[in-house]
Amino acid sequence: MFEDLIPFPAILRAHAAWLENPADGCRADLSGRTLNEIDMSGMNFRLANFAGATFLDTNLAGADLSMARLERADLQRANLAGADLSGATLAQATLAGAVLNGTNLSEVNAVGTEFRNVRLVNARMLEAEVREAIFRHASAIGASFHQSRFYDVDFSESKLDETMFYRVRLQHTKFIGASATGATFAASKIDHCDYDRAILTGAKFARAEILQCSFRKTDLRDCDFREAKLRGGDFGRAVLAGARFGSAMLTMADFRGANLTGARELTPEQLTQALTDRETLLPNGSRGPFIRHSGAEKCARPSEPRRDGEGSPEQADQLLRTP
Repeated sequence: MFEDLIPFPAILRAHAAWLENPADGCRADLSGRTLNEIDMSGMNFRLANFAGATFLDTNLAGADLSMARLERADLQRANLAGADLSGATLAQATLAGAVLNGTNLSEVNAVGTEFRNVRLVNARMLEAEVREAIFRHASAIGASFHQSRFYDVDFSESKLDETMFYRVRLQHTKFIGASATGATFAASKIDHCDYDRAILTGAKFARAEILQCSFRKTDLRDCDFREAKLRGGDFGRAVLAGARFGSAMLTMADFRGANLTGARELTPEQLTQALTDRETLLPNGSRGPFIRHSGAEKCARPSEPRRDGEGSPEQADQLLRTP
């Protein structure tokens, strides 16, 4: 075991002295070490070097790993709940199955990092740089990603309910099949992202810039797109019942086959900018394509259901289930 080679108390004392005055101590350099199944909870390893180290099933709960070097580290199934990893380098690290509930990941550098199946409930990843990372099947309910940058990241099949992506830059990022009810993407720049088959009920996209994104068969009921700028994008078979579009730009947004029944605050000018066809269900419950002066932009009243069932909640659910 590692403890038999270099006692932890001596390392911690030397590292603490180094943090106070580099001339009096020695920075903890545990790069490449095997540190599996060790209790390191609450320890202060700020600025330590753990590059290439292995932490399988290690307890790091509440530890201070801020600005530590963790590139290529293997942290599978490690417990990092409540730990401070702010400013840490996580390039090529593996955190699959790790517990990061309430963890501070602000300003981390996570390039090529594996976050598959992690638990990130109420975690904070503010102003982070995340590229080519995998978050598939992660549970990040209530997490905060304010002002972070995500490029070529995969959140598919993840639980992102009530998650905050406020003022985030998202490029070529996947949310396929994710659950993100009540999530916030407000004021974000969202470029060529894939939300196909995601559940985004009540999500907020207000003032967001959304460029050529895919929302096919996505549940967008009661979403907020007010003042958003949509350029292109595929909403085929998406359900947008009750969504709000006040002052939004819908330039070439493709609503062919989408269900807009009950969508609010749409104007003839907005629907003329967008693409609709006979498979589109317009805000008043009638079929498209939208024709100016038809009045079809007016929201259907719940007290006035159509006899054929078009635009009903049952039909919306059927649209999402249909292959």
